[in-house]
Amino acid sequence: MDAGGTAQLRRREMAAAISGAGRCRLSKVGAGRRPPPARVRVAVRLRPFVDGTAAAGEPPCVRGLDSCSLEIANWRNHQETLKYQFDAFYGERSSQQDVYAGSVQPILRHLLEGQNASVLAYGPTGAGKTHTMLGSPEQPGVIPRALMDLLQLTREEGGEGRPWALSVTMSYLEIYQEKVLDLLDPASGDLVIREDCRGNILIPGLTQKPITSFADFERHFLPASRNRTVGATRLNQRSSRSHAVLLVKVDQRERLAPFRQREGKLYLIDLAGSEDNRRTGNKGLRLKESGAINSSLFVLGKVVDALNQGLPRVPYRDSKLTRLLQDSLGGSAHSILIANIAPERRFYLDTVSALNFAARSKEVINRPFTNESLQLRVLAPIKLSQKELVGPSEAKRARGPEEEEIGSPEPTAAPASASQKLSPLQKLSSMDPAVLERLLSLDRLLGSQGSQGTHGLNTPRRERMVLMKTMEEKDLEIERLKMKQKELEAKVLAQEAADPKDKENSSPAVLRPLARRTVTVAKPLKKAVVMPLQLIQEQAASPNAEIHILKKKGRKRKLESLDASEPEEKAEDCWELQISPELLAHGRQKILDLLNEGSARDLRSLQRIGQKKAQLIVGWRELHGPFSQVEDLERVEGISGKQMESFLKANILGLAACHRCDTS
Repeated sequence: MDAGGTAQLRRREMAAAISGAGRCRLSKVGAGRRPPPARVRVAVRLRPFVDGTAAAGEPPCVRGLDSCSLEIANWRNHQETLKYQFDAFYGERSSQQDVYAGSVQPILRHLLEGQNASVLAYGPTGAGKTHTMLGSPEQPGVIPRALMDLLQLTREEGGEGRPWALSVTMSYLEIYQEKVLDLLDPASGDLVIREDCRGNILIPGLTQKPITSFADFERHFLPASRNRTVGATRLNQRSSRSHAVLLVKVDQRERLAPFRQREGKLYLIDLAGSEDNRRTGNKGLRLKESGAINSSLFVLGKVVDALNQGLPRVPYRDSKLTRLLQDSLGGSAHSILIANIAPERRFYLDTVSALNFAARSKEVINRPFTNESLQLRVLAPIKLSQKELVGPSEAKRARGPEEEEIGSPEPTAAPASASQKLSPLQKLSSMDPAVLERLLSLDRLLGSQGSQGTHGLNTPRRERMVLMKTMEEKDLEIERLKMKQKELEAKVLAQEAADPKDKENSSPAVLRPLARRTVTVAKPLKKAVVMPLQLIQEQAASPNAEIHILKKKGRKRKLESLDASEPEEKAEDCWELQISPELLAHGRQKILDLLNEGSARDLRSLQRIGQKKAQLIVGWRELHGPFSQVEDLERVEGISGKQMESFLKANILGLAACHRCDTS
């Protein structure tokens, strides 16, 4: 049974290219046409038997057929084998140089073109992923070899006389239990993964170290590698408990016009291996780590399946690992997947699972493009003389008639100013007209060539000059008024100091300093006399009587005179009551009689006395005897001093008015 036939592979590539299985975001460069597809290349590496684990005469479960294909025993039928075909197959006798030169080295050139590349090491635990990526001092792996060649390429391409200047930076992180940790700065904590407006994946706060040589790389990388989380299991004494990602960024800047910029990123990823906890014997923390690793790898498989099936939603956000690998799988990177497998029969199920994942991954289509942009040249601000800062109108006023006739031609200073770099944020009102004319001509020239001019220069010249002149006149007028005010204040102060006695008789033409604060004085309280209606009518009948009555009209209060023809309207703040002593004494006596003789129903006829307070008053009277005065009401429990005051104001006035009406 052939798992990767050539004809079937071509049909899948054509169908994926037509249906758009490879989804990526295009940059501004080359947005007119879609980038050509690039399939994920898959290489399989078979590690040799580990010393002491191979039994005598035990054959391997995997056997290589040629440099691109292999076969493995079918566990369902021992008479058959499963055949797989990949881009490269490296047997147990292959070296680190063979793996690097055959699969990784060819994609490094894409970084100098401003494109992204990624290398992933995938496989079960103990299959040799970390050895493939890191290696040993005697047999260096993919990471040290790739960095050595990449730094050599950047030195050659970015040397003197070359059109591009290149710089290289590195970042190193791990994904441990769904937490993104910076290995170069372990104290930074959990980092977040973001996506910019162009679809590029980035990590704010991730440490970036510039490197110019392989010694610089080792100085940063070796201490950071010791910060990676590792642990011992039954299958591996130094098992990786996290996914490690080394990010190398190559920035290019063009030395000559049009000053383009390019950015290429290289992801070197050492994935943690999937684990069977029944064989690894994980417990406690190791079991939790294993669950996080298997969960992220399961989401990785779902992403690959969704890309192959052309589903509208790809679950990149279901895991931090797949979110970070969004460019590598179905994105904009040249991707290499190195699947590591083991020959022992006890790893048979893990090996079959890894080969199936690799077979599905080679059907994923990426669309790499060049990350290129134009560099905005930073322009220095122009330095203007004092005459240019004052403005052309003030300069003409300051010059005499002889200078105006002769004139110092401003265009002589214009070349020196125009030769300097102009800032796009500089105020146009402080520029010389000659410089503005040159900027306008430059704007028209850029517009004719198809470039976007500065928005500040697109204003018509006549309107701009009128606006600038108006602003200058307003500024000068404000300055003159300030100076005049200071002179007047100084004159007044000097006059007061010379003759303080004539301060009041000073001439009214002299202006005094402006008052800084206005002080308002509260008006005295007005008084109103409230009298019974019959008394008011009697007084109104008599001649020359003038009595004031409170009337409410709308929201205002008016004081009306009974014999006056026009009402006198006043805005009064508050009023005070004035009652005759006889009426006040009679009101108190009537309230006292009610308190001593009235029932609870009679007490409720008083203002501010309800059912509860009436019962309290009756109970207190039965217990302590009659009230001697009205103020004894405060001794009743539940009646405070404030309530007593409001009670008196509300009841004495009404009872007194009733008594006045009865007597009249």
